[in-house]
Amino acid sequence: MTRTRVAAALVMAPVAIAAILLLDTPWMMVAAAAVFLAGLWEWFDLAEVEDSLAKWVLLIANLGLMVAIVWASRSREGGTLVLYEVGAIVGIVWWALALLWLGRYEFGSNHESWARAIKLAAGTLAVVPAWCALTWMHADGPNGHKWLLTSLAAIWAADTGAYFCGRRFGRHKLAPRVSPNKTWEGLVGGVVVGTLVALGFSLFAHVDPRDLPKVALVAAASILVSVIGDLFESLLKRHAGKKDSGTLIPGHGGALDRIDAVLAALPVFALGKALLGL
Repeated sequence: MTRTRVAAALVMAPVAIAAILLLDTPWMMVAAAAVFLAGLWEWFDLAEVEDSLAKWVLLIANLGLMVAIVWASRSREGGTLVLYEVGAIVGIVWWALALLWLGRYEFGSNHESWARAIKLAAGTLAVVPAWCALTWMHADGPNGHKWLLTSLAAIWAADTGAYFCGRRFGRHKLAPRVSPNKTWEGLVGGVVVGTLVALGFSLFAHVDPRDLPKVALVAAASILVSVIGDLFESLLKRHAGKKDSGTLIPGHGGALDRIDAVLAALPVFALGKALLGL
């Protein structure tokens, strides 16, 4: 499984990096929307929406929300990023609430319509704000695409660091009821590895070396919140009785399994970068 996982990553990573660095922001927005909406489709399955027509209606409604944000952000001067910034802040608020939800494992675990409705709303609050944050970073200045790559590289590295550190040193369970394989040692390893990678990539984004402590702070905060995204998807899978969100990616599961941490981390990185003037 590890070999398959690595092989798939070696294919996906260059494609993602090329898209981030080479695509103009409008095309990057389209590519990101396709990936995020693929993850949202799998979220519908975890929310136990079985009817295909209902899933298509929900997917189109979320796509419509993205299009509405794009349309409302246009102006004669070339457009504004305000709505994308607001979207990112909404995402941060949602993930704070998700952390509270993780502390109440049974909440929404039944199969009633109200639980399904809340999980569907959660899907929109996870996906659309992350897409807004991605757009905000990519479009923000001449080095925006490099900062987006920095944020994603930190999250990817943290995931890998947590996996291997957890396997080697893991002794203390992080959230045994939600995700039995995650450990505190893995979390610490992931934060350290991800932060170091963020520092390296930020130099590629032409950060002032005096601002490296700020980069470390933003990276560490976004990585910690990324764990909430990972754990929340694990919670949904346990409620639905599923091991993976899908089978789209060999060795990795579904699209949502690959972007769960990204959905939570991007709004934090985008807002932290803006607040600290990076």
